Formats: sequence, C-alpha cells, structure tokens
Amino acid sequence: MSFGRRLVLVAGAAALANAAAAQPAGQKVQQKVTGPVATYWMSAQTQTGFGAGMMGGRPSMGAMMGAMMGGGGPQKSLILQLGSSRQAPTPAAEHVPPEALRAGKSLPLVTPKAQPVQKSDETPEMPREYEKPRGRMLIFWGCGERARPGQPVVIDMAQMAAGKVPAGMAALSKGLDIRPMQPPSPARNKTYGEWPNERARTQVQGASSLAGEHVVRGNYSPEIRFSLTPDQDFLGPLNLTTNDKAPAGFGRLGWNAVPHARAYLATAIGGQEETMVLWTSSEVQASAFSMPDYISDRDVARLVASRALMGPQTTTCSVPKEVLDAAPQAMVQLVAYGDEANFVYPPRPQDPKVDWNQEWQVKVRYRSATGGMLGMAMPGMDDPGDEDDGPRAQRPAQDPRAQDPKAKRRNQMLKGLGGALGVPIP
Repeated sequence: MSFGRRLVLVAGAAALANAAAAQPAGQKVQQKVTGPVATYWMSAQTQTGFGAGMMGGRPSMGAMMGAMMGGGGPQKSLILQLGSSRQAPTPAAEHVPPEALRAGKSLPLVTPKAQPVQKSDETPEMPREYEKPRGRMLIFWGCGERARPGQPVVIDMAQMAAGKVPAGMAALSKGLDIRPMQPPSPARNKTYGEWPNERARTQVQGASSLAGEHVVRGNYSPEIRFSLTPDQDFLGPLNLTTNDKAPAGFGRLGWNAVPHARAYLATAIGGQEETMVLWTSSEVQASAFSMPDYISDRDVARLVASRALMGPQTTTCSVPKEVLDAAPQAMVQLVAYGDEANFVYPPRPQDPKVDWNQEWQVKVRYRSATGGMLGMAMPGMDDPGDEDDGPRAQRPAQDPRAQDPKAKRRNQMLKGLGGALGVPIP
C-alpha cells in the first residue's frame, strides 16, 4: 500500500474518532421499532337500565320500556377487531376464548365484504316544501342544585340558519380535544376481521367472564396469545342508587362505585314542544354531549384533571333545577370508563441497540353504563319509604299504577316519552 493511501486511511480513522468523542456523553441511542404485524382490539361493555334492552339487535318497544324500568339485569357485549399488514387470498381467523366467556369454543373473525360504490348522476335538490328550522336548544353543564351564571346557552335554530352565532357557542364548539382512538378497520389494515359478524351473531351472557387465556390465530396474522386476570374482566354493573327530584326542584343522582373505573360522566337529554334540553356533568363549558364510547387512558387522566369527567371517587351529582324545569321528561345516562389492558409481543429489548420488531399488539378497553328517566326511581333501588313496609314477598299484590303515586308518575312520563317517539304507550 502506498504511503499516500495509508495517510488517507489514518486521517479517516482520526476523523471518526473525533466524531465519536464529540458525541455528548450519556446520549441515548434511538431504538428502531418496526411493526406490529397484527393489531387486536377487544371492546368490552356492561350495560344496565335503559340501553340494556337495545344490545344484540333491534329491540321491541316492550323490551325498551322494560329496560328503561330497570328490568332484565346487567347485560354484556364484546366487539373483536383484528387488523394485519399481511394479505391472504382467502382471509380466515378465529379467537379461541376461555371457557368462562360462555360464547362457544371458537369465535370466527370474518372479513367484511367490500360494498360497491354506487354512482349517481342525480344532483341533490332543495325540497319544494322546505321549512326553515325552528325551535331552540338549551345547553347546561355542571353538577349543582342551580345552574351557573351564564347558563343556559340558548341556540335558536332559526337564527343559526340565518348565520347568527349565539353567545357562548364558541366555547361549546371547541370540544374537549379528545384524540379519537384508532381500532383496526378495513381502511387502516390490509386485512381485517371482526366478531360478531354475519356468520356468528352469538352474544356474550350476563355471567360471561374475560378472565383466562385467549388465543387469536389466522392465515394473515401471527398467533396471538395473552391472558386476562380477574382484575381485567368486564367492568361491574353501574346502577343508579338515587334518581329522584328534591323538594327544592333539582335532580339527585347517586350510583355505586364500580371497581377499576377511572372516571364517570352523566348526561341528560329531554325537552318539551319545540325546546330541546341538553345537560352534562362536565364542569368545563365544552361540547361533552357526544363523547365517544371509549376514551384512551391518557385522555381520561387529562379530562379528570380538568373536571370534564368526574373522578373515580365521585358517586353523586345534582342536576340543576333549571334543567328539570325546562325538561320535565328527560333521559339520563351515566357512563363509567375503565382502565385499558395492553400487551405487545415480543417485549421491548433492554438493549437500545437491538431493534424492536413487534409481531403483535393487543388492547382491551372497558366501559359500563346505565340509564333511565331522570327523576324516576328504578326497581331495586333503595327507597327510604319502603323500610317500614316489611319484606316485599309479604306485601299484598296490587296495581302499582292505581295505588302508588310514584308509579303513576312513572307511567305518565313513559306515555310522554312514547308520544315523543311516536309510539303510543298504554
């Protein structure tokens, strides 16, 4: 080797040494992460009260009324979604659940058929008998016996149509800055499968449990194995223990503390004639009425800190008198948001110089909800007036609508709701 070439090599080595020496001491090496090949989400819900009768298909009016009255006990539902970066000519996958789920030995994850895009040359036209929107919407927020100053925000539909923005609308429209969760879907993954589906519409049962070993396998996904502990089971049922109207005119809500719940949110919707009333327990003046079914752990923590959601220690909330005055007939919903369970395989290598090539990720998310008529006690709720009446089994049979003023009021409210829905209630 010539002297000149040796000199070049020595100079290059020195430059590399200097560059290494110039690197700050203790600087972290950025670990390279690839994958995951497959992503699997399980969405687990527990429902009581109004809404329980709507799970698992279109309910009859009788089922809706029975659920609204608190009958039927807690119900559970489960949605499974598998997405993969792999493709298969004929996708096939299944979820083998623990026996405690009571949903069968295998749950097929079916790939939905692509729906053809229908083209139309027709141009939408304004209906000839178009009527300008009318009516108004009253928006309240926050727990308390009376509405806060500046409430309600009144939205006049006719003024909105004319381009006039009501005062307070800007604060409501800003939202809560919730980052939408991104579960697997046909649009986000090359191959996708789900359950329930057209091949298997089996529903989980009220006594079903997620605890145990789960296996997911298919021809477009690596095998996924993980186990859920009893602490990672369905959330327990959420029940309204108090739902009445105080003598001062405000509503009183109380509920049981659900183990492993991280936050609660109460909402109500009602009205009369051409007035719609919306209320939420959020202390933040923002659009918290259309909250997503599931919220990420990070957003839950942030929203509890800002008091947009009630913390896990909260089990009571008062609905302002002005809400009940404006909406004598209203539906109330209460939601508990649970912790997530997250798994990834293989685990992250401790050496940052080693690439982390993820094969799969699993997310299990939880919620529990209940609902009913605002101010209407549900069967099974503690009623102080029953303490001296003796055991229920010893009471004489009677028509509660004829004998019980509370039951008579409930029946009147149900008739009013049926009228609003266009369904006559006897």
